[in-house]
Amino acid sequence: MPDIQKVSVALTGEQIAVLKSAVETGEYATTSEAIREALRDWQWKRELRGEELKRLREAWREGKASGPGAPLDLAGTRAEARRRLRKATGSAA
Repeated sequence: MPDIQKVSVALTGEQIAVLKSAVETGEYATTSEAIREALRDWQWKRELRGEELKRLREAWREGKASGPGAPLDLAGTRAEARRRLRKATGSAA
């Protein structure tokens, strides 16, 4: 069984009302259960943000390692995009 400890948390009146309503409607058995689920959700989102930050840092390192930037040829890029679109759709336009 996990080590259970009590903590005190200050909430607004609106937050308390939402918690009590969730218990009264049967969505949760207790306010503690609702808080624990909210904490699990927060932990999961925090972990996802950490993973995304790692991915962005790696992409940044790869970009820096790929060499200096070059001016963008917007007309050429548009022409290439149109060529790919025509090929994908089978259009001759």
